[in-house]
Amino acid sequence: MRARTTSPILAALLTSAVCASAAQAQTPAPAAPAPSTGGGAIFGPDDPSLTATVPGTKAQLLPNGMAAAPDAAPPQVKSAIWAANRIIGKPYKYGGGHGKVEDAGYDCSGTVSYALLGGTILRGTPLDSSSFMKWGRSGKGQWVTVFTNPGHAYVVIAGLRLDTSAAGDPSGAKGPRWRPTLRSSKGFKARRAPGL
Repeated sequence: MRARTTSPILAALLTSAVCASAAQAQTPAPAAPAPSTGGGAIFGPDDPSLTATVPGTKAQLLPNGMAAAPDAAPPQVKSAIWAANRIIGKPYKYGGGHGKVEDAGYDCSGTVSYALLGGTILRGTPLDSSSFMKWGRSGKGQWVTVFTNPGHAYVVIAGLRLDTSAAGDPSGAKGPRWRPTLRSSKGFKARRAPGL
């Protein structure tokens, strides 16, 4: 039996393929991107300690002051809750959150804007409380309702109130906080995001 000879071109192609396979075997595959919660592009990498969930349709206030998003909520609603968790405990700062999204403190509408931007429910730039009076549609939403008047704004997301005002909160703490109770909406317009 006669031995087969390999042409120089075929030999070069085989050598190149073997070298490429060896290089791929030595190079670790890139890590798969983590699933986004919607606010990653604006707010940086998602922090697992801020992205808790609970069964059902209602958000739950956790002992650390953060909120757990309901499993049954749409992704934008979960993302808005998780974005708001990033600023819980920051101080109240008049105008905070308007000149730049990431700020040292937040006012009422800056807080609402931060959460809604994080959930891509609001697009563009933060709004002030007067601008929220024209935002979205009139009335309460199923998942997200902004309560606003010319001087103040707060939002209820999946049944939990995000507000800088301590009205109805026994802690009396000011600044961005999830509040354990709802407050009177008298004197406020209710605005909702279409579909939410």
